Order: sequence, then structure tokens, then C-alpha cells
Amino acid sequence: MSGPGGPRSGKTTWFQRKRTRELALVVCFLLPSLAIFFLYRILPLGWNAWLSVHAWSPLKAAQFIGLEHYEEMLLDDDVFWQALANTLIFIACSPLAIAAALGIAVLVNSDLRGAAVYRTIVFLSYPLMTVAVGIIWRWLYDERGGFFNYVLRSTGVIDQPMKFLQSFDWALPCVILADFWQVLGFYMIILLTGLQSIPQHLYEAARVDGVPARARFFRITLPLLRPSIFLCIVVGILNSFTSFDLVYVMTNGGPGHATELLITYIYKAGFGQTRFDYAAALTVVQFLLLVVLTVIANKLSGGNAGSLER
Repeated sequence: MSGPGGPRSGKTTWFQRKRTRELALVVCFLLPSLAIFFLYRILPLGWNAWLSVHAWSPLKAAQFIGLEHYEEMLLDDDVFWQALANTLIFIACSPLAIAAALGIAVLVNSDLRGAAVYRTIVFLSYPLMTVAVGIIWRWLYDERGGFFNYVLRSTGVIDQPMKFLQSFDWALPCVILADFWQVLGFYMIILLTGLQSIPQHLYEAARVDGVPARARFFRITLPLLRPSIFLCIVVGILNSFTSFDLVYVMTNGGPGHATELLITYIYKAGFGQTRFDYAAALTVVQFLLLVVLTVIANKLSGGNAGSLER
């Protein structure tokens, strides 16, 4: 005859063994992904942080120098400040593309005839390879046979062809426009999904109450689209830090570093000047800036979500 606690303790032991087996199974499934994440994300990040405080090249041993690279970057490197400013301009212009995508999403979400065709046409730019996008837009901006110069000269707007990508003032806006064209379709799909998830009875109730269309947009559509808009903002931030191939194909950071981004400057410092230690410091700064901007965007989104819930 077993004691009073015998069966219960045996049952508890069986549940503990089952939970242990389930935990081991979960770990086995996650282990390959965690190993890849550690190998290609955590380890390179740690290596960059270590390398940024050392003087190192493939031909000599590493020597600890503390924060000398960061001091050089902040005090003596004008190209770094130019690249940082261009990257921030890229990010600051993202809301313009999001606003344009929102307008298109509202149109194709309506009863517009052929909305599905227009939606497909707008989205077609996103699956294209960025290198192909850069080549297409470089041809459009070409001063000799480019489409934009042809149209402007044919309509009498200009007499001489404009050197869009060779102009210090025009190069960065031209690259940003090409980037917007590529990501516009992606923004549109995200916002369109958010629009279609808004309950229609909210609009019907507002119409019954006599609320005009503009007020319905600002009081119903925009507040309920905040999660989708936040996702677009995060994508815009990430895209601004990873637009290497587009800039490299269209301008290579020129003219005179007018389109230099942090990502292109990191590449040039590492592989052009073989200053891998300095490039590592630039990478750390870019990573920290990305984290700060993402946290700020997340905080703003959290505040909006809280206000909606209240």
C-alpha cells in the first residue's frame, strides 16, 4: 500500500519528464537557427567591437589603442560627418515615400476601376534586384540619352542637358527618388493590408453620424494604421542603412561624397583603404545609431498604441 503522497508524486514526476522532453525537443529545433544567428550576427558584432579599439591589419598583430579610432572619426574625419548626414537625410525622407504609398493604398483599396492592375504595377518595382534598379535609374538620369533629359529638352524646360548624378546638389535627391521607387510597392502592400483589416462598421457608423470623409481618414484610418506605419518606418530606417548596392551602382558615393552613406564609407574604408580596424569602428557607430533610432521609433509607436487603448 502506497503512502498518501505516493501517486501524486509519481504523477508529478511523469509531467516533469514530459516537460523536459518537450524542452529538449524545442532546443533541438532551435539550435541550428541559434547557431547560425550566433555565427553570422553575434560573433561578427563582437569581432567588430574588439577590432574597433585595436590597430590591426592582416600583416601585423593587433595593438590596443582604446578609443583613438572614434576620436579620429568625430574630430578629424569630414567624410564620416558627410556620410552620417546623408544617411540621416535618407531616413528623414522615408515619410515622404510612406505618405505616397498610403495615398496609393487608399486609391487601390477603393472602388477604383482596375485597382488590381494598378496595385500590381506599383508592386512590380519591389521584387527587382537593387542593382538592376540602379542601372535603370542611372540610364534615366543620363545626360546624353537619358529619358529625363530627353523629356525636359523636348518640352523646352531646359536648353542644355542636366548632369543629375554629376551634380553635388542633385545627386542625393536623385538616388533617394530611385530608392523610393523601389520600396514604394512594399510600403503600399503593408498599408493596404492594414486598411483592409480596419472594421468597416466604424466607417458606416461615422457616415451615419455625418462625419465627412476627411475627418474619417484622420480619426479612424490613420489611428488604426499606426502599427502598419510603424512597420514602414522601421523598414525605411533599415533600408537607409543598407542601400549600398543602389548607391554603388548609381554614383559610388560621388560626386565629392555627395551621396556617401555610412554603409558605402565602411566598404571604402575597409576594402578601398584596407583600414579594417577603422571600418570596424564605423560599423559599431552605425549599429548603435540603428539601435537608437529603432528604440525611438518603438517608443513612439508604444505611446500611440497606449493612447489608442485608453
